[in-house]
Amino acid sequence: MKVFAIGDLHLSLNSDKPMDVFGPQWDHHAQRIAESWKETVSEEDLVLVPGDISWAMHLKNAAADLKYIGDLPGKKVILRGNHDYWWDSLAKVRNALPAGVYALQNDAVVIGGVAIAGSRGWTCPGSQNFDPATDQRIYERELIRLELSLKKAAGKGAMICMLHYPPFNESRASSGFTELFERYGANLVVYGHLHGKSCKSAFEGVRNGVQYVLCSADHLEFRPKLIMEV
Repeated sequence: MKVFAIGDLHLSLNSDKPMDVFGPQWDHHAQRIAESWKETVSEEDLVLVPGDISWAMHLKNAAADLKYIGDLPGKKVILRGNHDYWWDSLAKVRNALPAGVYALQNDAVVIGGVAIAGSRGWTCPGSQNFDPATDQRIYERELIRLELSLKKAAGKGAMICMLHYPPFNESRASSGFTELFERYGANLVVYGHLHGKSCKSAFEGVRNGVQYVLCSADHLEFRPKLIMEV
């Protein structure tokens, strides 16, 4: 089984929210993702999608975007991003998902000997736009949620973790997220959220035994990235 990752799909198949307003690199991006996905991923593979999946505001309006994902090859694990306003209670989300698509929230999913853990994450302390008055509480809550997930994944196979937000600030300083990954023995972490020039400050590589991969769709030129083979 091959494991791929691609985040920040920003789909809007049921609404008028064109992404090309953010630049020509987004022209026909949904079509380009589908084409490259079908060229790259087989039905036996796994694809991780760490957030910002759909621009829909309500779950019912995300149906076309979720079907788009479900119709593509492979099993998929999805995570909530900061723009996934459609994400309702976990029970409702899971009930709405097509076969072969799994939602991750405060738990873990084990597929083909790979344990997938994760959380949305949040802006890390020390980031330029981190406001302790509003962000510290959310940051600490996300650490709790991530640890719940890591505990459920521990000891169940090679561990891949998903975050939507980067686990570092711009200076790439350690954070509560990186400390948890190291403590629980994560093999690999995928994250998204960053686009364009922001990707230049992103860390990718191995740090303290953990491999980090930025997988925003535009950063990957809209092609799922192979991150592991088991």
